[in-house]
Amino acid sequence: MIDSAPLTIGIIAGETSGDLLGAGVIEAIQKHRPNARFVGIGGPAMLRAGLDVLFPMDRLAVMGIVDVLKRLPELLAIRRKVLSEFSQRKLDLFIGIDSPDFNLRIASALHEQGVKTVHYVSPTVWAWRQGRVHGIKRTIDLMLVLFPFEAAFYEEHGVPVRFVGHPFAWQIDPELDNALAKRHWGYQPGDRVLAVLPGSRGGELKNMGPLFIEAMRRLTARDARIRFVVPYANEGRRRQFEQQLRDAGVDLPIVALDGHAREVMAGADVVLATSGTATLEAALLKRPMVVAYRMGAVSHAIFSRLVKAKHVALPNILAGEGIVPELIQAAATPDRLCDEVLHLFEDAEHRKQLISRFGEIHQQLRKNADEEATAAILELLA
Repeated sequence: MIDSAPLTIGIIAGETSGDLLGAGVIEAIQKHRPNARFVGIGGPAMLRAGLDVLFPMDRLAVMGIVDVLKRLPELLAIRRKVLSEFSQRKLDLFIGIDSPDFNLRIASALHEQGVKTVHYVSPTVWAWRQGRVHGIKRTIDLMLVLFPFEAAFYEEHGVPVRFVGHPFAWQIDPELDNALAKRHWGYQPGDRVLAVLPGSRGGELKNMGPLFIEAMRRLTARDARIRFVVPYANEGRRRQFEQQLRDAGVDLPIVALDGHAREVMAGADVVLATSGTATLEAALLKRPMVVAYRMGAVSHAIFSRLVKAKHVALPNILAGEGIVPELIQAAATPDRLCDEVLHLFEDAEHRKQLISRFGEIHQQLRKNADEEATAAILELLA
């Protein structure tokens, strides 16, 4: 049943993955509540869906503790202005999407004013700083999670929660023809194609770009058949990576594309990716992968003392074991990356086993997240 009553929703996303989630929720809510109005912070997808944008999303994009401290005055100023605007708009509901350090503070202030609060995409309280769950319980009326192990954690702590599935698992065809995708990019069945995703944020690319470039150089020296495809998240990342290539002084067989990361991974034989959402996409696309991550020394020294999770790569967390290699910090060396990538190219039986495990993960997560999240939100409003 469609409810035509006016509804004002504040919504904030801080990065590309959150922008896509936010756009899906905006569009799904509008089907049920056509008079709903959305205001907040988001990217191009949320803007197209109808968001009244107060600040561009990239103003919230920070990486690591040091970066946060440098940007703290600006972030605090944005928070004050957003809260002031939300107060004037008299929100019925606030949805914070990911970016927990920013969004949970916004939610806390709004909750005290009587605004219902939803947080979409759980912070990693199950992995580190678990004490945060008590603050979440006080200020969040509904937690929407993408993974079933997160729902179990919140249920254990008495936080209202709904497992909605992951949008990628719904969008990606479980029977995707990877050979057809490979032909789409003009490659022959015998070509060895490596999709390289060094990070969608400037801080990530600063740390990971030179590492991946050196690994590609060594891979080319050991197997001249390998071709690299690099999908850039945006023009800024393209310029940054191209400068890193010039600084390295290497000439590599790279096909560079603006966007199309999913299509690129679908047509690759192996994926080399920075730890993050791209690793989940690669798993759902049934692509064998090597995962790496580096952060600043100060940030790593702090995080390494707080993290309780055994794995950092999403496919490994979901599988409950290390099914894909994850090379973190000092372990992320060009030689290690090179060895792991070549192993995946050469071991057909191992690739087959990985693809089977990825299929199990896909079925576990396959729900219409937009509709599931919207149903839970509308129940909360009712």
